[in-house]
Amino acid sequence: MPTVALFASGSGTNAENIIKKFQHIPNLRFVVYCNKPHAGVLARAAALQVPTVVFNRHDFYESDKILRRLLDEKTDLIVLAGFLWLMPAAIVAQFPQRIINIHPALLPKFGGKGMYGAKVHEAVIAAGEQVSGITIHYVNEHYDEGQIIRQAECPVYPTDTPDTLAARIHALEYEHYPQVVADLLHVSSEASSNALPDVP
Repeated sequence: MPTVALFASGSGTNAENIIKKFQHIPNLRFVVYCNKPHAGVLARAAALQVPTVVFNRHDFYESDKILRRLLDEKTDLIVLAGFLWLMPAAIVAQFPQRIINIHPALLPKFGGKGMYGAKVHEAVIAAGEQVSGITIHYVNEHYDEGQIIRQAECPVYPTDTPDTLAARIHALEYEHYPQVVADLLHVSSEASSNALPDVP
């Protein structure tokens, strides 16, 4: 049974979207890992009957608790879906080319430590960019520096705010991230009837 570990720190819309895209595959198992005990992703996972693992900084960086759990679960793929901590070197070493992340800009621009969420969109608009998008990449020991798997673009309009740009970025995330997960697992990512709608 393939097992996917979804790491998330926030509301969990990307994690929920991915889980729902694969509900038609009965032998694919998800586990949600979260570093914030009150994050919205935990409620979303519970509603979908997906098991969760909540951990703290000590568990993640100063012990092998999370690495052991990933290995015990026979994890096939680690998917970062709005997870803001840098992956420990020990986990990266154990899962080479099996950890992926999505970044809300066209790397190598607007990446690195501290560049996430609205901060990215604010920087894109402030720089006068005419195009933004998403980058899905493998994870290494440095923020946003792993090998790029796929990029997708959207326009940046002169009237854009971080929120309006974020809406188009989210639409790209919901479309492309499940497709990359499917490609890496060699399964279909056909949307179930419960999948999240695209963001206009």
